[in-house]
Amino acid sequence: MAEFANPLERWNSRFATTDYLFGEEPNQFLKQQQSYLQSGKVLSIADGEGRNSVWLATLGLTVDAFDFSEKALQKAYLLAQKHQVSVNFTCASWQEFLWPEEQYDYVVGIFFQFVNPEKRLQLFQKMINSLKVGGLIILQGYGKEQLRFKTGGPGELDHLYEEELLLNLLPNFEFLVLKTYESEIAEGSGHAGMSSLVGAVARKMA
Repeated sequence: MAEFANPLERWNSRFATTDYLFGEEPNQFLKQQQSYLQSGKVLSIADGEGRNSVWLATLGLTVDAFDFSEKALQKAYLLAQKHQVSVNFTCASWQEFLWPEEQYDYVVGIFFQFVNPEKRLQLFQKMINSLKVGGLIILQGYGKEQLRFKTGGPGELDHLYEEELLLNLLPNFEFLVLKTYESEIAEGSGHAGMSSLVGAVARKMA
């Protein structure tokens, strides 16, 4: 097994293939929320190879996206070109990204469970602050039972989602969707097989 000096080196190595590690199609849960995605500006965080941001752009939304892996973003640019859409990509970690205040109608976070609980609080606060009042946060992540399946995601229990956690992380939000479920997913070689999942759509209240 390869040894990596840091997470960036590890992810650049994983993304350094011609194939798309998580496929070219958008996340299934995100796609199911299309009726909420009417118009406006969206931020896709830890966007990887662009499958979600590019799909959002095909809906006519104005899309910002960031990821810390330059290898991933090289492929994201190619995917945007393939679909003839424009996405404002930034190569940055979540700490480095310049989060604008109350600028987004939607913030999308799909499988970004790479931070410990303390840093997760900071990340969610940045997401909340960047969202307009009335805007939506759309999340998909692995649930606590994912350690049984081992078909993707982090190996640390405290990085996984449960509904109560999301309710606590997003106070003063109205949850339009909040569900825990098991489903077979096929998102490239990175996410494949039966999985424990948590999905949420939540509106920022005044």
